[in-house]
Amino acid sequence: MQPFAEENSLTAPHNPLEGQAETLPSQASAVGTQPADLPPIELLAPPYPLAPSSPPAENPPWSGLDVLILAAVTIFAIFLSMMGVSLVAHMYFEPGVPWVDVARKPEVVVLSQVLGYLVVLALMVRLASAHGDSAASALKWNWPQSWPAFLGYGVVLSIALQLLAHLLPMPKTLPIDEFFQTPREAWLLSLFGITFAPLLEELFFRGFLYPVLARRFSVATGILVTGLAFGAIHGAQLKYSWGPVLVIVLVGIVLTTVRAASKSVASTFLMHVGYNFTLMVAMFAGTDGFRHLEKLRT
Repeated sequence: MQPFAEENSLTAPHNPLEGQAETLPSQASAVGTQPADLPPIELLAPPYPLAPSSPPAENPPWSGLDVLILAAVTIFAIFLSMMGVSLVAHMYFEPGVPWVDVARKPEVVVLSQVLGYLVVLALMVRLASAHGDSAASALKWNWPQSWPAFLGYGVVLSIALQLLAHLLPMPKTLPIDEFFQTPREAWLLSLFGITFAPLLEELFFRGFLYPVLARRFSVATGILVTGLAFGAIHGAQLKYSWGPVLVIVLVGIVLTTVRAASKSVASTFLMHVGYNFTLMVAMFAGTDGFRHLEKLRT
């Protein structure tokens, strides 16, 4: 019988799965996995690392809409305060003078702007600190260590641009000259020009407006547009004559450039104070201590 068995073993067809049945389940369970000694395969990884995006030059916590609302509130607050102050002055101090004439008096105009500016200043602080940071930090109110130097830069800027103004066509009289009729008015305007005026203008233009423009467009665009806007709000005082308006635009561009480089609105405030102070000193000297203000119109 053995030869028959050997013949059957030789002629029986070979089953390739014979003897491997018990290993198939373990191999099948390994389908879709990878050996533990190989590193993981990142199928979606790029062939090279992506460069990190650079942060924006300015990133204030407020938006362009907030700046527009702030500008509208400023105009409205000054208008309401001027209405109130002029009515009180007309009723109690100038009853025989037409109300419109009372509203044009420098004392009424300055007091109205101071009251309106106080309201706007409170709104600025609230808006700047609305996202948790302090208002000073959000507005970049970084007081420079060499603060006298920035006052000096403002003096130099004022002298340089006044020399330039002599080369430009300048009208003999300007609407702002009407506010300098008496020594009292001249002193009042001078004090306002080196305190409240530069403070609120720097906070709005270099504190709120510029960083929004720089974030939305670019630093260069922010500097240029802020300088143009700064000149535009002074246009009515300068009869919209291109010579004096150009000087103010250049002031705005220089101050905004310093703000962009120093990241400090306090620095531009000091420069603004130095600039206006130099103008007032020149006016004081040219009118014999504000005693001969008619020289401003000759």
